[in-house]
Amino acid sequence: MYTREQIEKTLNSKGYKYFTDGKEKGYDVNIIGIRNSETKDKITNRFDDLITISYKDEDGNWQYHEFDCTTDPGTHWEQNLLNKKGVAILKPGQYRGSHKLGLHQGKYEALRQKNPVKVYRDKNKDGDYDLLEENVHEGIFGINIHRATRHKGKKSYQVDKWSAGCQVIASNDDWHEFLGICKKAADIWGNSFTYTLIESEDIV
Repeated sequence: MYTREQIEKTLNSKGYKYFTDGKEKGYDVNIIGIRNSETKDKITNRFDDLITISYKDEDGNWQYHEFDCTTDPGTHWEQNLLNKKGVAILKPGQYRGSHKLGLHQGKYEALRQKNPVKVYRDKNKDGDYDLLEENVHEGIFGINIHRATRHKGKKSYQVDKWSAGCQVIASNDDWHEFLGICKKAADIWGNSFTYTLIESEDIV
């Protein structure tokens, strides 16, 4: 849907860091979530956002991948709150060194939150996300990056319980491709990843 160049220009326009592998080691990854602006604040319960990952490979050639995902919680956790302050919706921004390879809920490999991020909290269960500055909280809330379905070759289409604020890739095959790239990056650069969330209307 987008190009790597668009992503780089967008991050630069916001003053965010875009990693260009200045040391020429390869796999200096840029992990960017793109929230669908067309749905505004409506809870769609669909995987209608994107996670992109871009980097130079070991030969110095740029690689770019897009994966269907959700950057928003599903309807289940919007209606059945895990936190009395409300369901968590990650606030757009760049979170340097926010994640590391680890286990999601102690079950399977994922990118786990390790440093604070900012989330909106919405507790009124009205079917819309209330993205208000007075509802912003900062901390470690388990906002992980992980997969939906565990079945090889399958893809999830309803968010439901898959996200209570996590960034979730819909396709199992896409997830393993993404995870494989992250593992190569960790081997070279160490187990620390920056996650950036932007909105589709931000794309240059």
